[in-house]
Amino acid sequence: MAQSVLDRIYAEKIIAIVRGISSAQIVDLARALAEGGVSCIEVTFDQTNLEETLASLRAIKSELGDAVCLGAGTVMTAEQVELAAQAGAEYMISPNVDEAVIRATKALGKVSIPGAMTPTETAFAYQCGADIVKLFPAGLLGPAYVKAVKAPLKHIPVSAVGNITVDNCADFIQAGAVGVGVGGSLVSPLLVKEGHFDKITATARAYREKLR
Repeated sequence: MAQSVLDRIYAEKIIAIVRGISSAQIVDLARALAEGGVSCIEVTFDQTNLEETLASLRAIKSELGDAVCLGAGTVMTAEQVELAAQAGAEYMISPNVDEAVIRATKALGKVSIPGAMTPTETAFAYQCGADIVKLFPAGLLGPAYVKAVKAPLKHIPVSAVGNITVDNCADFIQAGAVGVGVGGSLVSPLLVKEGHFDKITATARAYREKLR
C-alpha cells in the first residue's frame, strides 16, 4: 500500500495543501482539485481543533475514496499519526523532523514526509525512515538551494514546499525535487468560501501542465 501511494505522489509531482477549510466544504474542494488533475491532497491538522481535521479526512475518504490520495499535514505527535491513519490518511507530513512521528508512521505502513531545511536535518529524517523529505520553506530559499542540498544527498528524495507558484514549480523539479507541495496559491480559502471551485480546478490544471 505504501509503495502505491508513493508511486502516485511521484507520478503527480504535486500535493495540494489544504489549511483552514471547513469540513462542510472540504469534499467540494477535494473534488475540484481532483477534476483538475491534483488528486494528492494533504489536510493539515489544526492543532487547536483536531476533531475538525479528522472530520475533514473522514469526509473526503468516505465521499471520494481512491479518487483522492489522502494525507494529513502538520502531524506533530505519534498520537496524531494514529488518529489520521484511522481517519483515512495514507501519508503523514510534518513541518519538522520528529523521530517518534516518523517511526509511528512507518509502523502503520504509511508514507512519511517530514519537513527539514538543512542538510543535517534532511539526512537525519531519512535515517529515521522518511520516504521523502519536505524541504521547507523552499520557495524562500529558491531552486538553487534545493540543487545544492541534493548534490551530496542525491540518494534522498526531497519535495519543495513553501511559496511554490505556477511560474516556479517546474524549476524545483529541474533542481532535483521529486515533487512540490502547494497551499494558498492553489487552495485559496477565499475562492472556497465564495464557492468558485471552477477556478480552483483551472489552477490545478495549470500546475499539472507545468509539471508534466
